[in-house]
Amino acid sequence: MNKKIRDFLEYIELERGHSQLTIRNYSAYLEKFADFARENGVTAVSKIDLDLIKKWRLELHRRGMSNKTLNYYMIAIRSFLKYLSKVDKKSLAPEKIELADTPDREIHFLEKDDVERVLEAFAGNKILDLRNRAILETLFSTGLRVSELTGLNRDEINLERNEFSVTGKGGKRRVVFLSPEANEYLKKYLDKRHDQDKAVFAKLKVKKPALSDSRTGQKLKSEEQKKSKFEELGGRLTTRQVERIVKEAAKKAGVVKKTTPHTLRHSFATDILRSGADLRSVQSLLGHTSVTTTQVYTHVTDKHLREVHQRFHRRKKEDR
Repeated sequence: MNKKIRDFLEYIELERGHSQLTIRNYSAYLEKFADFARENGVTAVSKIDLDLIKKWRLELHRRGMSNKTLNYYMIAIRSFLKYLSKVDKKSLAPEKIELADTPDREIHFLEKDDVERVLEAFAGNKILDLRNRAILETLFSTGLRVSELTGLNRDEINLERNEFSVTGKGGKRRVVFLSPEANEYLKKYLDKRHDQDKAVFAKLKVKKPALSDSRTGQKLKSEEQKKSKFEELGGRLTTRQVERIVKEAAKKAGVVKKTTPHTLRHSFATDILRSGADLRSVQSLLGHTSVTTTQVYTHVTDKHLREVHQRFHRRKKEDR
């Protein structure tokens, strides 16, 4: 079973184009399942049956695992079984594994005023401020996932056409579009760049001031120390670093709601739906494989429609 799991992980990396995060998660879920199966005398994929799956679900449930988390384990097993079927290895039929019922997914998004304050949190003209502002504007303008943002290269962005294509989940390409504000700050930021790093959003290294002259060894005065301090860019920003930038922007803006890169993605989707975009178009812009995933936003927009109805469809007593 462990050999087949390794083959499956290589398959989803090379053939399906899954992200490294997805691969790590699937690896963790399936390795734990394989350990449990071995403890129950099952080491071959042909011996996986519903009774083993039931015991595994019960074990996870007794560990205090929520239905949502438990489903992640079941989805990993189901994907593994689909792969086994694809390569003609006898095992349990994947459709026999059912997922537990979970509450409707809650969408966290910002209203327009909060979004504006977050976007304007970094207002300086130094390269660090321009980079951070460009990150925020790009996230809200395109609805990119944070991993898609950090993976962008400079030669992929067309600032003349205000658009570029991006590789999303499963290696699927889609076109996203830049707002005038996103274009403006990307251009300002990139114009400040004098390095050869191909990443659009790069790390900013701040060198510590030198305490002594490298040639003479003499101690430098405080003014000379300050002059010796300089900044340089190098290396692609990580998803975690972008998350910290967004969190810092929300704190600067005085926004108390939980704010992450995904919050800006939700805010982007909610904004264009409220402005009249159809669900299929939003599906394409977000890179969702199924429109069912996009439909989670209808709960948000339905509330907005209720407010519109109550505001504009109100009969006054004097009209009766």
